[in-house]
Amino acid sequence: MNIQYFDTYDAMSLAAAQMVYTSVQARPDLLLCAATGNSPTGLYLQLQTLKAEEKGDFSKLRVVKLDEWGGLSSEHPATCEYYLQHYLIKPLGIAKARYFGFNADTQAPEQECTRMQAQLAAIGPIDCCILGMGVNGHIGLNEPAEKLVDHCHMAQLAASTLNHTMVNGLESKPRYGMTLGMQDILAARHLILIVVGAGKEKATRQLTAGKITNQYPATHLWAHPRVDCLIVG
Repeated sequence: MNIQYFDTYDAMSLAAAQMVYTSVQARPDLLLCAATGNSPTGLYLQLQTLKAEEKGDFSKLRVVKLDEWGGLSSEHPATCEYYLQHYLIKPLGIAKARYFGFNADTQAPEQECTRMQAQLAAIGPIDCCILGMGVNGHIGLNEPAEKLVDHCHMAQLAASTLNHTMVNGLESKPRYGMTLGMQDILAARHLILIVVGAGKEKATRQLTAGKITNQYPATHLWAHPRVDCLIVG
């Protein structure tokens, strides 16, 4: 794991964007797995700037959604769908046929996870996976557990996860999550882990210690041969 520390969020976001940009330049139809939330927003804004300045063509890029809150309408502003449409898909001009993700509107989440697993098998492997880390060390919605799940699955959400800024103000919180599993993530060719935000000090110490434990799922990234971990602070 290549760990880099940054004094500011903007500096970290620029460094992450340069990694993605370089990869897209080398492979225009790259399959990008995109996380949501506060951590990667600056990265996506930097990619928007590159496109606006005509320094990058992202039209051939393929995008797969990392995870989704369950039980919310796909048009709800708290969903991962809404976020990605706003920060990545529409600004970069990604065609509908080049975007893949969990359907937030599904009434059959287990079947939706099965569908996504089959779709990932058809379009993968993931070339570059953007990840954030939760205060409890989760990545995607792979929560701490005795045994982590390998592939796409419904996730029971930890209390700390339900305090995420995307959903903590909702009167009706998500009832579950849908997420790529740990092996789906580790099968990606390149992982970019962004660590930023209050309350993550303990999880960050666990991560940087280099000991793999299911109680901090992000530590499993040590088993991957190519991880860039970008930490602010």
